[in-house]
Amino acid sequence: MSFETFRSHEASAELAKQTVQSKKGPYALHFRRIRKLHRTTFARRTPIIGAVKQGNVSKNIIAENVKWAFSRACFEYSALCLCEGMQENGVLHTIDIKEELVDFQRKYFDKSPWGKQIVQHLGEALDIIPTINSKFDLVFIDADKENYINYFNMIVPKMNKGGIILSDNVLWSGKVLEKLDPNDTSTAVLLEYNQLLKNDSRIETVLLPIRDGLTVSRIL
Repeated sequence: MSFETFRSHEASAELAKQTVQSKKGPYALHFRRIRKLHRTTFARRTPIIGAVKQGNVSKNIIAENVKWAFSRACFEYSALCLCEGMQENGVLHTIDIKEELVDFQRKYFDKSPWGKQIVQHLGEALDIIPTINSKFDLVFIDADKENYINYFNMIVPKMNKGGIILSDNVLWSGKVLEKLDPNDTSTAVLLEYNQLLKNDSRIETVLLPIRDGLTVSRIL
C-alpha cells in the first residue's frame, strides 16, 4: 500500500471519527458501527468507497425523498449512506457478484437501522436488473466499467421522473484525459459513457470532480 493511499485512508478514518462524534440520539450506535466497519474494510484491503467523503456526498444528494433505490456493486458504507437519505418506508436493492461479500455486508446491514429495508442480490447485474419489478428514484452505478453503458440503458426505463443516477469513477484516475491505450477497454467505455451522459436527451447531468469523479444525472 502506497503512502498516499495510507494517508487518504488515515484522513477518511479521522473524518469518520468526527462524523460519529457529531451524531447524537438513536443513530449514535449506528455511527459507532460505521467506525468499526471502516477499520474492518481497511484491514481487508477493501476500503469503504472513497470512505466517508463520497458516501456523505451521495447521502446529501438524495435529500430524503427517495423511496426506491438501487446500487450496482455495493460497499457497505455507501449503501448505508444511501439508506440515510431514504424515506422511512424506502427500499434499497443491492447487487454484488462476489459471494464472499454477501454475508459480510449483511452483518453490517442488520446492525444498522435499515437492515430490513435492504434487499441483496447475488449474481450478474445484467441478469438481475430485469427481474427487479420496481421503479427507482435513485440508482448508484459502480464496479465493472465495461458494462456502464449496458447498465444505464437497462436502468433508465426503470427510473421515475426526476430520479437520480449516480455514476462513480467517471474520471478514472485522469485516464479519460490521456491518450487512449488500445488495450484499455475500461477507459474506452468510460469515454463513450461520459459522452452518452452529455448527449442523452432523457437526462441532464453534472460532474462532481471529487475523488475519482461522480456524475449526477437527473431523469427529465
